[in-house]
Amino acid sequence: MADVRDTAYVNLRRAVSLLVNGNSVAFPTDTVYALGAPVNYISCVQKVFDIKQRPMNQPLPLLLGAERDVDLVACDISDVARQMMHDLWPGALTLVLRKKPFVPDIVTAGQPTIGVRMADHPVTIDIIKWVDVPVVGTSANIHGLPSPLTACEVESQIGDKVDLIIDGGKTPGGVESTILDMSTDMPRILRQGAVPREVLQKYCSIY
Repeated sequence: MADVRDTAYVNLRRAVSLLVNGNSVAFPTDTVYALGAPVNYISCVQKVFDIKQRPMNQPLPLLLGAERDVDLVACDISDVARQMMHDLWPGALTLVLRKKPFVPDIVTAGQPTIGVRMADHPVTIDIIKWVDVPVVGTSANIHGLPSPLTACEVESQIGDKVDLIIDGGKTPGGVESTILDMSTDMPRILRQGAVPREVLQKYCSIY
């Protein structure tokens, strides 16, 4: 059974210690609760797939601690994409970009692209900064079931599998991020979420 804790910063430090040692942690973001793993810790990433019962052919998104972290995991980033990051991050926009070799293939399911965003939640940002690398951040649910908005919902789905759940109350967003593919010259929305198409069209044509 998972240890459900509050958001006191001493517990954030515990979460970081667990993550860097290959353990699983669920935490609140600005959209839904996420299940995390350091991007470069392959066995920990594998645990995320196992806990969620997620097919291995489905890529995992990354959460960044700062806008500049994107250059660690992505390349060939357009000026338009950078402007979106500057204006819309932290926030509920995931950008799909060409990945760098630093990102293991298990994270991207062997694909040449990676989805990245910076969540607008202090718990999320602090965890990633202290882990010191971007963190896989997929919804903390069993694959195919509703994304959890509270720690209790996480507990009910994966509480017997995850090592720590940080209880930050109900997530403020409740709607998952919009996913925009910016890896080609023809940007397209892969998932409509919290950021509406009309906002994105101010930056570029969306196909």
